[in-house]
Amino acid sequence: MARLSWISIAFFVILAFAINTLAQWDIDQSPAPAVQIVPQGGEGSLKAEECAGACDFRCSATSHKKPCLFFCNMCCQKCLCVPSGTYGHKEECPCYNNWKTQEGGPKCP
Repeated sequence: MARLSWISIAFFVILAFAINTLAQWDIDQSPAPAVQIVPQGGEGSLKAEECAGACDFRCSATSHKKPCLFFCNMCCQKCLCVPSGTYGHKEECPCYNNWKTQEGGPKCP
């Protein structure tokens, strides 16, 4: 009878260890959720440290990434906002929309 108890205890310990290991494996192997930064316009809606991520998203569809990122980050640092989407919607951020070059063209992408 004592032998049967030790066998059943050993079985349950091994079973518990296997279940715990499988549960950890499921957690470790599950894909990380995709994080997408979708900036929402509005003057002052961002903190200065959030500009890089917002501009990465704003410039993600352009073939001129380097100048887009340069000017977007410059505008974001001044206005603390980036319009939503990858193009247009500048009306969401008046400072961003109204900042012009010396020639009168838009300074912000």
